[in-house]
Amino acid sequence: MSMETRRIGPLTVSAIGLGCMNLSHGYGPPPAEAEAVALLNRALDLGCTFLDTAAIYGVGGNERLLNRAVMHRRSEFTLASKCVLDAIDGKRVLDARPETIRRTLDDALLRLGTDRIDLYYLHRPDPQVPIEESVGELSRAIEAGKIRTIGLSEMNAPTIRRAHAVYPIAAVQSEYSPWVRNPEIAVLGACRELGIGFVAFSPVGRGMLTGTVRTPSYASGDMRNQLPRFQEPHFSHNLHEVARFETLAANAGVAPAQLALGWVLSRDETIVPIPGTRNIAYLEENLATAAVSIDDAVLAQVDALFTGDTVHGGRYSRDMQAMVTTETFPGELG
Repeated sequence: MSMETRRIGPLTVSAIGLGCMNLSHGYGPPPAEAEAVALLNRALDLGCTFLDTAAIYGVGGNERLLNRAVMHRRSEFTLASKCVLDAIDGKRVLDARPETIRRTLDDALLRLGTDRIDLYYLHRPDPQVPIEESVGELSRAIEAGKIRTIGLSEMNAPTIRRAHAVYPIAAVQSEYSPWVRNPEIAVLGACRELGIGFVAFSPVGRGMLTGTVRTPSYASGDMRNQLPRFQEPHFSHNLHEVARFETLAANAGVAPAQLALGWVLSRDETIVPIPGTRNIAYLEENLATAAVSIDDAVLAQVDALFTGDTVHGGRYSRDMQAMVTTETFPGELG
């Protein structure tokens, strides 16, 4: 099946991609491999041509999963992965030194079973390594034919500008949804100015904008156990605001997740959301959004709903926030 496409630098991808992280970790126990393989292939069957993984996802396991699941269909999709954020002895580390990037990339190519990654991100900024050195190493990987384009993830506008001055950046990836608006502070403006595509992860609010989260109780290993806005004293307030969002979706005749994705798609034609899911029915619902028409007046209501101090609580824990440089709103970090 075909789907509307969008451009990310020199890459042409489906208007809605697939974030693959939660097939290996992040939101509790991962699905059985057979279920994950079926979901990945169903995504390709439905015209999703943009798959996003990373070295840290499942500590390499997610890249190996994609190898087993869909590399026999390699010509059908654009492959994105990431380096710098990794795990050593079970602890997350940042290492953007050129020699580490080279090793991580070579390991990723082996895990994925491919000779080239289309979009390779610096997953997080490493405060110990100038961004110029890291981007320089990725530019050499392009020359060597190991990657096609360079991306940045969860970095602020000044860092994006410094990186782009070394080598053209194809995409910036950050969390963006109706209730996470941080990229609007400066990053989206920098991307528009520099001609960089924007990839929105968690575009349905880590499940909060899907109509499925009703209590602040999550499975063991679910990252939302550590995220302030998903826990009390913030959760009950946020759930009340989300109920208003769900009413807008019901009145518009679309699922809440489709309203969230439709809003993200409407923000700019250079934005590509990459919702993740472990459920094929939700996958089909998400991807169907590309063909759904939502009235501009409804989108304007969504835009107005989550502004100012509507949402309470930071989007990251203190430790996780220390690993990103994305701009924050006044009072967001408490």
